[in-house]
Amino acid sequence: METNQIKILLVDDEPDILEIVGYNLEKEGYSIYTAENGLEAIEQAKKIQPHLILLDVMMPEMDGVEACEKIRELPELGEVIISFFTARGEDYSQVAGFDAGADDYITKPIKPKLLISKIKSLLRRVKDDGKNNTQLGGIIIDRDEYLVIKDGNKIVLPRKEFELFSLLTSKPGKVFNREVIMRNVWGGDVVVGDRTIDVHIRKLREKIGDDHFKTVKGVGYKFVLHEN
Repeated sequence: METNQIKILLVDDEPDILEIVGYNLEKEGYSIYTAENGLEAIEQAKKIQPHLILLDVMMPEMDGVEACEKIRELPELGEVIISFFTARGEDYSQVAGFDAGADDYITKPIKPKLLISKIKSLLRRVKDDGKNNTQLGGIIIDRDEYLVIKDGNKIVLPRKEFELFSLLTSKPGKVFNREVIMRNVWGGDVVVGDRTIDVHIRKLREKIGDDHFKTVKGVGYKFVLHEN
């Protein structure tokens, strides 16, 4: 996909941040849209269908965590990448963000070149080409729609959860260690907290079924079709 076709929604209640970040991203050729609070972000996201949302946490009207949760409930925005972009660096903020369905977490202030690098890394997941569906027992994985269908019920997963699920289901029964998961799902140049994988696995267990995901202590995780 060409850079000028990629839409990025910047959400922050500080006009200076919107102006500076927007300027640097526009120089890279991205189409930039802005919002100043969570409520406005939701309306803008519905309207423009962005590929990526950079979302501040502390905002008036509705904070970023709640806005992220509500965006993740909208099927038409199931493929959007969401990264929190905030000055808050505490573990609580990161865990709350991932619990809400965020794909990544970027702490500001950040140098423009590093921000651009992180944006490009996140956007590598935007694909033009589709892939064939995969069926595992009563589960269908639709990679075109980032959708999982289990026993006839549609389950829309955020992009990161889908990519983790897709990796684990690529070889049912195989144990994927944390390093392999982090490299394949988040990429080598994306820094995330230690609990990131655990949070995403917990979300998958809640949505798809606890019996499908096994923890191998000290190693990682595997996907199984049936409870042993």
